Amino acid sequence: MGVMRFVVLPADALRDWPEVHRAYLGGADQSVWPTRVELDGNLMICRRQNSDSGRLYVAWPVPEFGRPVLCSASLPEREQPYLLVVELARGKIVQIRNQLAAWQGAGMAIPRDFTEFHHQAHQLFAAAAAAQDSPEHASLLAQDALVQACKAAESLTVSYTRQRLESRHRQYPNLPTALGCGLGHASPPQGDAERSFAQAFNAAAIPLEWRTIEAHEGDYQWEACDAQVAWCLKHELLLRCGPLLDLSPDGLPAWLKTWENDYWNLESFVCDFVETAITRYVGKVRIWEISARPNTGGALSLTEEQRLTLTAKTLDVARRADPEGQFLVRIDQPWGEYQAKGQHKLSPLHFIDALHRSGVGLSGVNLEVAVGYGAGGGSRDLIEVSRMIDQWSALGLPLQVTLVFPSQAGPDLHAADSIALDRSSWKMPWSEPAQAEWGELYLRLMMAKPAVVALFWSHFSDHVAHRFAHGGLLRPDGTPKPALQRIIKIRKAYWK
Repeated sequence: MGVMRFVVLPADALRDWPEVHRAYLGGADQSVWPTRVELDGNLMICRRQNSDSGRLYVAWPVPEFGRPVLCSASLPEREQPYLLVVELARGKIVQIRNQLAAWQGAGMAIPRDFTEFHHQAHQLFAAAAAAQDSPEHASLLAQDALVQACKAAESLTVSYTRQRLESRHRQYPNLPTALGCGLGHASPPQGDAERSFAQAFNAAAIPLEWRTIEAHEGDYQWEACDAQVAWCLKHELLLRCGPLLDLSPDGLPAWLKTWENDYWNLESFVCDFVETAITRYVGKVRIWEISARPNTGGALSLTEEQRLTLTAKTLDVARRADPEGQFLVRIDQPWGEYQAKGQHKLSPLHFIDALHRSGVGLSGVNLEVAVGYGAGGGSRDLIEVSRMIDQWSALGLPLQVTLVFPSQAGPDLHAADSIALDRSSWKMPWSEPAQAEWGELYLRLMMAKPAVVALFWSHFSDHVAHRFAHGGLLRPDGTPKPALQRIIKIRKAYWK
């Protein structure tokens, strides 16, 4: 068993650092290794099966930037513990230098403020690295270096986004990216909400989920979906339906529990529903989200191999039911951090690559970026999200991205109980202004990526049942949040 040790300074950071137990080690190829984290005083001990050089990923407080997930550079095992903050600063600076070289090579103009932040980060890190004989002092210098490095990363990525968007907009006055939102389990928007939706979006996602359509075996309830499909066609919106299957915990109809240990009968029920749903709307719906979260799973007692087989089978059934349709699979936790628990063999990329290579008709991938919710809700900065999208782009499949960010803390009466809202990890506490700011920054970054063909906000209104607490664009009383006004401005700027 391999062991890597990190000294955490200042030591009082451990008093308020629950994220330490979500830390994990990974390889230089972005793989994630099953990792057990232990604390011994102010020593952080990370255990994994192999002894290869690796990177540490952990959420760490950075003044002005919240508690982003950071990673070290690739480190070899050694007897002497590493100074945690020094290695996180080193990792951030390496990440920035690598991205800077790539974007400069593509002709990007580098902003002046980036140069100053980058220089300060290097100077402070050099001092920290040279002062490691005084761990407390070195850690303080490294923390200052991290702040400057995060400022440099944000400056660089915001500038990249602006330049790429300007270039794309010159080429495409009407940006060739769909901008949509989930309608939720409710009647279509009416009145002011209907007008706001039409101003903000040119696409809509209808949550056609098996657990709501056939909550009781043989009793199909199509009325809400029929009304939403008709409303979308009336407004000439690009329409996506699904996920037909949600393979996360409690995502499938409860009555399927009877067939939990009979995979072949279970598969028959699944395929029958997929065929029934697609046949009902064939010719009206062209984009189908067949399965959601098959990579993380949790539904019934399905193994990873069974989830992969079931997803491939349903894609094949869907293709035969609608030869002209486009079929997606939704991936949550696209960085693969769930693998750190040791319960999964396949990374999210490997899961999708296996489906793609099987030739079952996968048309694209929907990446779910949900900040603040559960185990995968850690905040990632702009440069890290940009890197993730570029990595997924290498598959050669069109990407859709579903975004969500909470507008406040506290209980949400209409949200799913299974999705816990973490404490704030972004640069601002959970609030409506934070949701608006985050939404604009990350929507613009995704719009700058040619591989991203569609962007969706998770759900429109917090008044109806939804998965993510306080993540909607309308308050429970139906009034708009600031994030909706930001999206309307973006829509007017980049789409006719």
